[in-house]
Order: sequence, then structure tokens, then C-alpha cells
Amino acid sequence: MGPQSHSAAAWRRGAVLFDIDGTLVDSAYLHTVAWWQAFREHHHEVPMAAIHWCVGMGGDRLVDALLPADRDKEADAEIMASHAAVFALNWPSLAAFDGAKDLLAQCHAGGLAVALASSARRQDLEASRRTLAADAFIHAATSSNDAKESKPAPDILEAALEAVQVPAAEAVYVGDAVWDMKAAAALGIPSIGVTCGGRSAAELLDAGAAEVYAGPRDLLDNLQASAIGRLLALNPGAGT
Repeated sequence: MGPQSHSAAAWRRGAVLFDIDGTLVDSAYLHTVAWWQAFREHHHEVPMAAIHWCVGMGGDRLVDALLPADRDKEADAEIMASHAAVFALNWPSLAAFDGAKDLLAQCHAGGLAVALASSARRQDLEASRRTLAADAFIHAATSSNDAKESKPAPDILEAALEAVQVPAAEAVYVGDAVWDMKAAAALGIPSIGVTCGGRSAAELLDAGAAEVYAGPRDLLDNLQASAIGRLLALNPGAGT
């Protein structure tokens, strides 16, 4: 199944791609704990701080980054399945960050394509979308199912751009992890970092972020001065 998207393009120019976990939905630490429990189930002791640093990568890359190279890699799929099962128990506890829905709505009203570009499993993506309750403002959504390589590879962003039919030169990406910034840089897409997922502004800027905000509400309050605001300026009168 390919990326989910609206069939008709209502925007005139530009797109904003959003990561979800730790960016729009307060789930980065829930993923950290879920991975920690999954590793322990398979007799691996991995510090939570090390896990949190890798959250935002695809699960395959995260496991490979945190476990010894000489491990039995046949068990990797079981570890990822354990993480998925534990995280699914937390779906009812997911909460959108303040301003997340309003931020998507404002980008949509400004005539920009809005796409979710996440390394999450499709089931987790759908749970986050239910939490956001913002489907009216989302033109497309991609998950790990839509990419051969996960972040920091740019495949998921490429799939999102294809879904909304906007070139990389006319897009901005918003994310909370260094892997988001690196994925955007690989395509030459300006990236906006948010620190609500637990990474510092310095880390995000070092990874390539053009600018950093505390979270969706902070970005929304400063939207016109942001990289998204520069896209909105190309759409005068959109949404009116």
C-alpha cells in the first residue's frame, strides 16, 4: 500500500513535511521505554539515554546502532515486534503537543501541502493521526512501509514529496531528532527543529536545522518569521 494522499492538489506552491513522534505527538519517551522493555525481554541491557538518542531512526537502524555487531541478528525482528507490542499498549495515552493541530491547519489554510513523513509503523501512524484529529488539514502521510531505507536516509521524505507532487526545493521539514535534520539535508530541504522531543537546540542546529523552536505552539506563534513563513509568502491570498 502506497502513501495515503488526497487525490486532488488544492495548494499552489510549497509543502511542509512533518515528523510525528516527538514533533506533533508527545511520544518520544514512550518509544524510549517501549524499546527499553523490548531489549530487556531479549536479554539486552541498554540505557534509556542511549535509546532516546536513537529514537527517530527506523527500528532496524535503532536496533543495529544499540546492540553489539556480533549479536544474533536473527532476533532483531523479534525485538522490533516486542517494541511494537509494548508501544501499542500506550496508544490510549498518546497526546498531541499544544498547537500541533493549529499549526497543521495554518499551513493548510496558507495554501501549502501538508504531509506527515514518519519512520513509524503504519499502525502507529494511524494511532497518532487519531490523536492529532487533524486529517482535514493533512494531504498525505507516509510511514516506514513507504520507504526502502529509514531515517536518516531520506526515502520517507522523498515518498511524501511524491505523494503531494511538490519538489524538494519548495518544501520545509519539521522534526525533533537529529535524524530528521540529516534526512532533510540529504535532499537539500530546509529543516526546522523542535526541542519538545527531548533533543537540545544545539544538537538540532549541529545536525543541520535552519532554526529551532520549543514546539508546535512556539513555531505557530513565530510562523511568519520561520522557513514556513517564507513558503507562505509565495502564496499571497491563499486560504482567503
